[in-house]
Amino acid sequence: MGKNENLESTLVGVAGEYFVAAELTRRGWLASITLRNSRGVDIIASDSEASRAVTIQVKTSIKSGAKWILSKKAESFAGEGHYYIFVLLGGLASRPDFYIVPSKVVAKYVTNHHRRWLAGAKADGSSRKDSAIRNFRDPDGIHKEKWEALGFDNS
Repeated sequence: MGKNENLESTLVGVAGEYFVAAELTRRGWLASITLRNSRGVDIIASDSEASRAVTIQVKTSIKSGAKWILSKKAESFAGEGHYYIFVLLGGLASRPDFYIVPSKVVAKYVTNHHRRWLAGAKADGSSRKDSAIRNFRDPDGIHKEKWEALGFDNS
């Protein structure tokens, strides 16, 4: 992956937000990146007539495979009109992969996945301890490039 591997995590996150905003704009949507202190909402997007708006949380990874780290808040921070867009950055010469997922789907996935993980055992057989870290994965690419999930006509 070259130089991308050395990016600070903050820069990786910022890059993901700008890539999402650019892709939304390219598709004819109005996209506005929020201030850094807007908890849980990185982008507000609307159709070109401003008749429908959605909020988006962007999570970005530069590691291979479709896996992103979330917090425990992802289990409950869900609602109609709120989406996650997971970004997988590739090399500098390639377009990122985008995974568009309704927040309710993310909440259900991370809750169930974490419960299964917690019920398992460590390699030494001992019980796992609870953690605030949650993971979202899309190994089959079900949500990859699913821009229509946002509900805009010009997906």
